[in-house]
Amino acid sequence: QVHLVESGGGLVQAGGSLRLSCAASGSISSLNVMGWYRQAPGKQRELVAVISSVGSTDYADSEKGRFTISRDNAKNTVYLQMNSLKPEDTAVYYCHFVDYLGGNYWGQGTQVTVSS
Repeated sequence: QVHLVESGGGLVQAGGSLRLSCAASGSISSLNVMGWYRQAPGKQRELVAVISSVGSTDYADSEKGRFTISRDNAKNTVYLQMNSLKPEDTAVYYCHFVDYLGGNYWGQGTQVTVSS
């Protein structure tokens, strides 16, 4: 079992920045992928960015150049630095963990609201 705790969400003006953190605890295998997804009201959950335990990253096209995902394996923590935020980035952001053993976990989510 893996437990994910997100932090760092909040209210920010358009053009501002936020940094999300997600700390994983429990039975964490060495080969895993952690990432961020988001869900806006009335929309499906969508990929924001993911990063593997060896550092490979992938981003949704709309976030490339504005968002940066990183991780600290020693702390089992993944970060999402979000810059140049837009009102359309408003959503609940969810941390996700998946590993080669078939583990698949979600955090409870953190609200990000970008005002225009």
